[in-house]
Amino acid sequence: MEINFRHEINGEKVITAVAQDADTGEILMLANMNKEALQKTIETGKAHYWSTSRNKQWLKGESSGHFQEVQEILVDCDMDAIVLKIKQNGAACHEGYYSCFFRNLEVENSPDIDDLKEKDLKTNQKRIVNPDDVY
Repeated sequence: MEINFRHEINGEKVITAVAQDADTGEILMLANMNKEALQKTIETGKAHYWSTSRNKQWLKGESSGHFQEVQEILVDCDMDAIVLKIKQNGAACHEGYYSCFFRNLEVENSPDIDDLKEKDLKTNQKRIVNPDDVY
């Protein structure tokens, strides 16, 4: 048996990784991991990811100090996605929110997903850090 790095982005074979608060169950991030990032995560106990925009591995928190301490790793039935149950230190989101999922899509407005308006999205969290102060 082996982890199935079958998704390919920019030539890199990756799996989907969901970061979840180990205590509350809140979903904090969705990212990608290549084999090296997953191995580093296992070895260090801190979440490492593959950046599809920069085409390089990164340790979450390396520039902001907002590290993710991995408590448990769950593997899905196809072995091509994982959930990292983590202790989040600071903001998970590069926009300064605890979770990257800080907006609700207001479906009762029947939004046009090709042309979202401000009224179609509602912020559901307070920003906990100014991103200009940490990035």
